[in-house]
Amino acid sequence: MKQISWNDFESVELRSWTITKVEDFPEARNPAYKIWIYFWEEIGELKTSAQITQLYSKQELIWKQIIAVVNFPEKQIGNFMSQCLIAGFYSDDWVVLAVADKQINNWLKLW
Repeated sequence: MKQISWNDFESVELRSWTITKVEDFPEARNPAYKIWIYFWEEIGELKTSAQITQLYSKQELIWKQIIAVVNFPEKQIGNFMSQCLIAGFYSDDWVVLAVADKQINNWLKLW
């Protein structure tokens, strides 16, 4: 495992957010959703895609609070531009979202 410095870790903006909209993403290579997340007033709403269809329905994702990285560059995924990265635990078959176990304010930084 590669070690990083504390400064490297501090530069990653892992923040708490709320999902506001979810749509199917039929053009994706693997089953995925298009997801819109509200990122407080300083950023507004950003979008991303996530391959979480096996464990999460669209309905249960709406208003779910998640953790996401907001300081990665945008990434083109098929015909969709991803503007952030939702944090999760990945295996070959599924993704489990990384979430706080209590309700928290949006924009809090994960340390």
